[in-house]
Amino acid sequence: MQTLHASKCGLSTAQLPSYILDVIDSLTRAGYEAYIVGGGVRDLMLGLNPKDFDAVTNATPSQVKEVFGRRCRIIGRRFELAHVYSGRELVEVATFRAPPKKAVTSASGMILRDNNWGTIEQDFSRRDFSINAMYYQPHKAVVLDFCDAISDIKKKTLRLLGEPLLRFEEDPVRMLRTLRFAAKLNFNIDPSILDIFTEEMTQLLRDVSPHRLYDESQKLFTMGHLYRVLPMLIEFGIWKQLFADIPPQLSAFIDRAAQNTDQRIQVGKTINPAFFYAVLLWEPFLQRVEFYQNKGVVPAEARAQAGLDVLKRQATRTIIPRFAETFIREVWEMQSRLLNPKPQQIEALSGHARFRAGFDFLLLREKSGDNTTQGMGSWWDAYQNMGYDEKEKAISAYNRQRAKTRRKAADTDNAKNNVNAPVHAEVAQIEPLVKETPVRNRRSRKPRTNNDPASLADNFRSRDNSRADTPKAAAGIDHDHPILKRKRVQRDLTQVVFGPTQ
Repeated sequence: MQTLHASKCGLSTAQLPSYILDVIDSLTRAGYEAYIVGGGVRDLMLGLNPKDFDAVTNATPSQVKEVFGRRCRIIGRRFELAHVYSGRELVEVATFRAPPKKAVTSASGMILRDNNWGTIEQDFSRRDFSINAMYYQPHKAVVLDFCDAISDIKKKTLRLLGEPLLRFEEDPVRMLRTLRFAAKLNFNIDPSILDIFTEEMTQLLRDVSPHRLYDESQKLFTMGHLYRVLPMLIEFGIWKQLFADIPPQLSAFIDRAAQNTDQRIQVGKTINPAFFYAVLLWEPFLQRVEFYQNKGVVPAEARAQAGLDVLKRQATRTIIPRFAETFIREVWEMQSRLLNPKPQQIEALSGHARFRAGFDFLLLREKSGDNTTQGMGSWWDAYQNMGYDEKEKAISAYNRQRAKTRRKAADTDNAKNNVNAPVHAEVAQIEPLVKETPVRNRRSRKPRTNNDPASLADNFRSRDNSRADTPKAAAGIDHDHPILKRKRVQRDLTQVVFGPTQ
């Protein structure tokens, strides 16, 4: 072990946010050891801006709970941790861990339970990478380096602590972390890792919970170097373990979406990780829609069922939360609405809650060479920057173009029908053998002169003869039926009260 001065490592308390100093100070005042450890220290030494900071201490989770009270929540069954809230920020506080006295592992060697407390010397050996095993005490201004991690940082080398095969078997997610750190930090992977990093080794990821794999995939999407890590997932065989029906190749659409995601993160814009899942699963979704439409299912129902199928299939690898699934399906559904909007609904559609995500998705498709967008991505892009009058003109022009396209399509269909229709010679009119008596309409009937039953019966009898094929005749209703003998009663409307009554 070597003790380094913080200033020589480029570290100072001025770089640290108040919430992590609050946690370290509270544990120190309570009589415990406390250090900042992990990616926060590493990123500060590399001149990067850490997303968060983790703390480590010799206090057990229950003792940490006693220090912070209601601000602390103990989580985890496999790895018990304390989550401490300082204002709106969350700090993960871990206890020094020792090697397990009795290994609780799965058949493949993955550690199932690890809650054995130890010393700081034992704790460093349990960490995965050397660059994540430096302990920084801000008030003492020292950095404890147990494994010459400072050399690995200078050489930009990613090295596992201990035997790589054993470390991957203990926790297969370390394979994902290896590629994530290599892409994010632009580090070289140590040869000892490359020797055992095979497709057979990636099969161990099948033993990891799909919920945890989803969390790890979100870290890949949001680290700002997605475009660099995607080819590595394919190269090392991890792609097949994360995505069920997505071919292990990068389409132009996925490439452009990855670059766009990285650019948004670099300029400080927010992103929704579910958006990239919508991009990845787009092709399987289209294939499933085509499958249902070939079976005769209407397009709306085909899209709905295809979305359910694709997401259910993906859940066998990474379980996407329900709210994220809803977001993905809404983005897919917006594609058909944005491609062929009704003119009277354009303004309302531009204010839809999922319009922005759906529009970004459509524009990325168009820019990646998807001709099925019919230029609507650029149309919506221009529409959003127009004034009120310009929007009215754009909608009118769109409506005319839409009507013109429909007429052209109708003319094409008629031409095809005329070509395929059989040609009939002109047939001369033939005199019918039996002349049918034309049936007079109701207006041409003569008004009744009396209410004589005999005349009424004759009248009904003539009607019955002329309507032999009506439902009444088919039901056996003749002129003696009571329904035909009813008299219409003339009502006196002067006694009728109109409007509300008591």
